[in-house]
Amino acid sequence: MTTSIRDDKTGRDLTSTDGAIAPPPKLRRKPGMVAVAIVAICLGAVVAGWTWSVTTNSQEVLVARTDIERGSVIEESDLTTVRLSSDPALTPVSADRFASVVGQRAAFDIASGSALTPESFTAASLPATGESVVGVALTPAQAPGLALHSGDHVRVVVTPAAEGDAPGGTPEYSDAEVVAVHVNEDTGETVVDLLVRHEDAAVLAARIATGHVALVLDARDR
Repeated sequence: MTTSIRDDKTGRDLTSTDGAIAPPPKLRRKPGMVAVAIVAICLGAVVAGWTWSVTTNSQEVLVARTDIERGSVIEESDLTTVRLSSDPALTPVSADRFASVVGQRAAFDIASGSALTPESFTAASLPATGESVVGVALTPAQAPGLALHSGDHVRVVVTPAAEGDAPGGTPEYSDAEVVAVHVNEDTGETVVDLLVRHEDAAVLAARIATGHVALVLDARDR
């Protein structure tokens, strides 16, 4: 007795006329599907390689979350961390130094979003021994046209009173360095903190108190 066997998918009779079971049909591979599989494998390898490269050639570094003025104490809220690609030309401060940087003073103005370097902060206080900081409030007429920045070298020049005559010779002045600049919201005046030698501080403060001074910005190329 011959038993008929059929393929459930194709409905073909798998039993030959002599009773032997016919071999199953060969599966045909579609070239398009093979190509897609190869591309997917290659793409996966590329992505895996890129991910490995990024994770192994990058580091967590300290970045300023807010603007930090020169001389100010760096607080925890001033800092954040980001992952950057390693570059031998750069020397950013590693994120694991977060605790040691907090409490230091900014060595210069640090803009928000800037990566910190070892030169960005210092343990030295400002002003240092032998120096003093004197503040001066300036009207637009007394301040230079260009915006002042920390580190600028300026001269505080004595000007004549409104009813006085212009000086015949070179007016007196004091050399100073800008430490910080901010605007007084109540008066609209520009308040500039100036770093001077300790022995010059009293004279400069007296000149500023008269209100008859002007700030002169000297060359920034030094």
